[in-house]
Amino acid sequence: MKPVDDVRQSIRMTADRLLCAPSKEAGERKSRAGILIPATAEVNRRLVWAEVIAAGPTVRNIEPADQVLFAPDAGYEVEIRGEEYLILRERDVQATASGRGEGGTGLYL
Repeated sequence: MKPVDDVRQSIRMTADRLLCAPSKEAGERKSRAGILIPATAEVNRRLVWAEVIAAGPTVRNIEPADQVLFAPDAGYEVEIRGEEYLILRERDVQATASGRGEGGTGLYL
């Protein structure tokens, strides 16, 4: 019998939930003048991007590998196998950027 730690479980999102990998801009960032702004600094009304890793079965307009724009205070942070992720609801997403299709811009607001 295998130990529980050796078993790899796949992650399936439920309902309208999205599992996202946050971009580096969600943490520390630099201003245009080169000043380092820590992640703890409060920046009002600034949206950030994340890449969608998995989507729940009732998510209609977002697919894995899309980039989503959302408020940093939306959703929940979770650590899975040592990696940091975010769990968002589809309604928390403000915009989506996906690969360009024929005749499309790739941005959906």
